[in-house]
Amino acid sequence: MATPSVSRVPPKPSANSPLTSTLKAYFIPFILFSASLVYQLIVIPRAFPPSHYDALGITPRSSIEEVNQAYEKLSSKWNSGVEVPSTIDFIKVRYAFELLTNHNWKRDYDLFSIDEQFHVIEKAKEQYAGRSISEITFPLLETIPFGPEDHAVDVINSENFLSKLETDKALLIQIFSLGSARCAQFSNEWKRIVTLLDGVANTGVIDLADVQLATYLAEKRPGIPALVAFSPGCRSFRCMSRYEGELSIDSVTDWVATSILSLPRIRYYSKESMAQDFLLKSKPHKVKVIFFSQTGERATPFIRQAAKNYSAVATFAFVLWQEGESSLWWNMLGVESAPAIVFLKETGVKPVIHHGYVNSSLFVDIMEKNKHQVLPQLRSVTSKELGCDARGFSRAGKDTKIWYCVVLVGRYSLELNTMRETMRRVQEILSKDGELTAVDQDLSSAPALLALKQKRLTFTWLDGEAQKSYCFFYINSEDSYETCGPRDMIDTTQLFIVRYDRNGTEDVGKQPTNKFSALYNVESDPASQLVAKYNGSNKIEEIVQWISEIIKDGDSKDLPSFKSRTPELVPEDADSSWSSWTQGTVSPSGGLNHRVKSLLNKIHDYSDDPRVGPFLLLAALISFGSVWFKRSQVAQSSKPNHSSQKSKEPEHLDHQTSEPDQSNQPNAKDVTMRKRRTRPRNDLVPPSMTDVDPKDAYQVEFSDSDTG
Repeated sequence: MATPSVSRVPPKPSANSPLTSTLKAYFIPFILFSASLVYQLIVIPRAFPPSHYDALGITPRSSIEEVNQAYEKLSSKWNSGVEVPSTIDFIKVRYAFELLTNHNWKRDYDLFSIDEQFHVIEKAKEQYAGRSISEITFPLLETIPFGPEDHAVDVINSENFLSKLETDKALLIQIFSLGSARCAQFSNEWKRIVTLLDGVANTGVIDLADVQLATYLAEKRPGIPALVAFSPGCRSFRCMSRYEGELSIDSVTDWVATSILSLPRIRYYSKESMAQDFLLKSKPHKVKVIFFSQTGERATPFIRQAAKNYSAVATFAFVLWQEGESSLWWNMLGVESAPAIVFLKETGVKPVIHHGYVNSSLFVDIMEKNKHQVLPQLRSVTSKELGCDARGFSRAGKDTKIWYCVVLVGRYSLELNTMRETMRRVQEILSKDGELTAVDQDLSSAPALLALKQKRLTFTWLDGEAQKSYCFFYINSEDSYETCGPRDMIDTTQLFIVRYDRNGTEDVGKQPTNKFSALYNVESDPASQLVAKYNGSNKIEEIVQWISEIIKDGDSKDLPSFKSRTPELVPEDADSSWSSWTQGTVSPSGGLNHRVKSLLNKIHDYSDDPRVGPFLLLAALISFGSVWFKRSQVAQSSKPNHSSQKSKEPEHLDHQTSEPDQSNQPNAKDVTMRKRRTRPRNDLVPPSMTDVDPKDAYQVEFSDSDTG
């Protein structure tokens, strides 16, 4: 019987060779080990160059007495001729001696590695090259007299630091050193910065002598002077920001105003763009505030704060003053020179001009006097301040029982502008200075004049198209559509006066008593109202007479009035320039920029920590050990399987050689099992004895001679 030949297919080579798999397994340990070497051999030597203590041959942070002893020891050697140093070596030793015997310089160098005058060594090398030691002039280092009083601000220390954060204002801190020449040079700029931030942010200085606090606030090795700021309401170091720009007045104040306070920038306009881009695009109810600058610097923080606070009633612009354009601004606005501030109000009203520099408090006073038009517009943001509010708000105070509001209402038109000019004249006539004389008391206009002086009388105008509900509420007549609502063919202005009578039992600004009242707006206003409509001519004398009679009767007679719920004034659209700017502003404490900078600062702080290298090496060793342990376990688990396969392999080969080649013939057992899988399974029928093969059963194969 012929023995069939057995052909074995060689195993496919593995895709990954042993070397490649080993490199992949130990990749991370290798990277960590390489990083530790780079850090120890390159980063640390650069971060810690040879110190000035090495030049004197003493250990770092030695005392001043030890520095003096080391220098005297070297000097005695040189004077005796035992050792003659080179000029360069002598300059290094002398520089180290002068630096380390000054208390402030030594402290800054030991704690923060500050060495501001290191350039003196290179300068001295060039100056005294090829010359003898005796020709060197001393001292090499220059001492600048400088004290805390030069800053003229609060000195912050560890004891009062937390109390400085309790205010709602931002806090700008300068970290300085009394021995620093740069801080002495920056003192004048710092005084100016403090002045410009007055009223907007608090300021203070921290001396490096307060080591504990300075270490928290400054970088590991700060360049001084260093500036840090805390945003308004900040109570921790997480929202602290470091200034990394140029130490100029304009740059620092702009950083505080923009990044810390999120204040709007104020644009500069030229003579060509002033009318087109500013005057025509500004809201008609707003006062135009124009600053004339000599230097072209950005707006100071307190002006930008005012632009934010008064954005509802005023709009702001800057102009660079040039001598060639002085005649234009004189003829147009009456400005003689810069710096100057111009307040433009209604058409026909003379501009209000203030020449000279202003500080924060003076500018706020000027703004308060000129923030409204001469005849202000009644709007949702001004009704309370003007006293034209039925919720009980009066300019004369909460104790005033009766007050009046004269309202001119109409749509934007030439007739409205003419009537506004008339009402400004009426207000001007009644706004006499001084107390009422005996002659004034006999005048028919005395009641109106007295009410205006007592702030019980207010003049204002209303946009009937924008505030149609409010307009229809008070102008309830047949011709009200000619004044209120969308523009019609006829535009008519109307004048009325509202008498407010406060009920002493009502609360000012009373809120709805229940959800039903808030939902359906049925709660009446605290103050009763009586409305009188003017039907006379546009003569100023007649209008003054009518107002005086209304006030006289309203104060002396018990007139009927009504209590109702006055329609709310429709909020006006915000200024587009302000809205677009604020949408692009990110809070300094939560912005992505701030977080990235904070992360980079932290990395920089720890970049020269000598513990980083050993930590990287330890991590590399731990990673190497864990990889080696896992690979050794896998190798040990694969050895028994491999040996068992080897022991069974000869018996299997003998069996194959003794049997004919039946690779193409199906095995009877496999056929039986395949049929058994294809048959439907019935779990309820118990298995028979023939369903399971005995352990010692095998398939009998018949030879060719036995088959017939």
